[in-house]
Amino acid sequence: MQRLLLILILILAAASAPAQEVVRKQLSRPSEDLDEMVIVGNDTVPLIIQERNFGRFDRGLYNYLFIPKGKWAFGLTASYGELNTDDVQLLSILENVDFNGKLYSIKPFISYFIRSNQSVGLRINYSRGIADLASLSMDFDDDLNFDLKDVSYYTHNLSAAFFYRNYIGLSRGKRFGLFNEVDLTFGSGSSRFKRIYDGEPRDTRTVTTSASLNFSPGVAVFIQEYVAFNVSFGVFGLNLRKEKQATNGVDEGSRFTSGANFRFNIFNINFGLMVVI
Repeated sequence: MQRLLLILILILAAASAPAQEVVRKQLSRPSEDLDEMVIVGNDTVPLIIQERNFGRFDRGLYNYLFIPKGKWAFGLTASYGELNTDDVQLLSILENVDFNGKLYSIKPFISYFIRSNQSVGLRINYSRGIADLASLSMDFDDDLNFDLKDVSYYTHNLSAAFFYRNYIGLSRGKRFGLFNEVDLTFGSGSSRFKRIYDGEPRDTRTVTTSASLNFSPGVAVFIQEYVAFNVSFGVFGLNLRKEKQATNGVDEGSRFTSGANFRFNIFNINFGLMVVI
């Protein structure tokens, strides 16, 4: 009896193997022709960009043509953040918090598409930050309490970035796309920190030079035939920074720092427009 059951199981397994193979082939068969061509200018290019699959399974995801090879892109990206408080109190620790802070940047860029959906370019970055703390009172207990007032901080930075951007088209209509950008940035800037210390005003000025490698994903949407709206945000970066500092005209030396970050930065959200010709 056991031998008969074993023979039946083997027969059923052998019979179902071809059917499973047919179903697997049907599921893996692309729903669209991978060799379909579209007309761009005076040339014909593939609608679906063939890419090597590094994974074990083919999940049926395609990279549709979003921006063809040979196009130029010009654009402007900007970001802005602001925080204002007026006589704010937090529990019984912080009182009379009067703060005003702004951080904004302007980034014009130009790029060329060396391959379909892939571009390299140059971007100029200018950023400026302002922070004014008119008053702040902190009271932990009778032995630990202090007041701050008339504290201000200003900074501005100018840099140039060389970037590579890889787009992923999401549909045949070439309207929606995702992208990932990698940029190498070199910049310089200065800052000024003014405050009252021991009853005397102090003015600290800092000159900085920096280099960084940044990774920024984003979304691009064509709102017209040649005009696209972009949104990107920084999530990962490596940076090197050198600072030279002086207080009230007296040199206080220099320092070198380096680091990495992997986090969503609310002050590094960029909105912009791009024109493709």
